[in-house]
Amino acid sequence: MGTYSIEATDLAPRINRQLLHDVVVMYQANLRQGNACTKTRAEVSGSGKKLFRQKGSGTARQGSRRVPHQRHGGVAHGPKPRDYSQKINSKMKTLAFQRALFERANEGGLAVIEALEVKEPKTKLFNSVLNAVLPKRGRVLIIDDSFENNAALAARNIDGVSLAEACNLSTLDVVQYRNIIVSEKGIQTILARANGGEK
Repeated sequence: MGTYSIEATDLAPRINRQLLHDVVVMYQANLRQGNACTKTRAEVSGSGKKLFRQKGSGTARQGSRRVPHQRHGGVAHGPKPRDYSQKINSKMKTLAFQRALFERANEGGLAVIEALEVKEPKTKLFNSVLNAVLPKRGRVLIIDDSFENNAALAARNIDGVSLAEACNLSTLDVVQYRNIIVSEKGIQTILARANGGEK
């Protein structure tokens, strides 16, 4: 592992943090399925017959067994399927991507290595590479242009380690992981995207 120089113009240190927040919220909202569904009193099964006569019972009047306050009744104001997705224009997403990369690099959480290769699909070999780069690590995101089979198989059983291809990296990925390891090919792709590609 060595050093990798990045031009100041490649990233955007002065971007409004509110923009970064808005883009992260957009990604999180777009991950929501929005398929929670409850039944109203009109949809639950049950008789529509009046439970007992209106007067003379000595208790509160009841018109239906399906009302929300009855056992097995419908749900009042419950969730229904909805679309949580949000849209933000590509220029704003690009600026937020630049800001996220700048902050991660500025904090020392971005490590660039020449290449990520292991001879065999062995977790032990892959773990030794990680320990050499990050002796003290928590959750780690490893980025490359594309992963060979050996690396993908060796990494999948390590707790807290995730793999991502540089072309699919999002602002949310950069924000979620405090430790990021990226290959030289990967960082070149990322910087090319940060300079104009859609995020």
